[in-house]
Amino acid sequence: MAKLDEQRSASRTKAEELLNRRKKQETERLTNRERDSRVMDEKIARLRELRLAKQVADKEAAKQTSIAPRGRAVKKLTCSPSVPR
Repeated sequence: MAKLDEQRSASRTKAEELLNRRKKQETERLTNRERDSRVMDEKIARLRELRLAKQVADKEAAKQTSIAPRGRAVKKLTCSPSVPR
């Protein structure tokens, strides 16, 4: 009977160790998933900031190019009345 109790005790100890090991692995897996999720969120935020900055720069560039030809066209029109008819 004592031998049976020892086997049960050893089996129980082994099962508890296995359970603890699996719990630890599950915790590490979840921690890794959370870390990966946080890294992905930071990457998306950085890309969003870059995209918005590019859009602002493109709008400014378009604004500058649209203003420049109009200013030149106006100057040419102001010079044309001085041409003799």
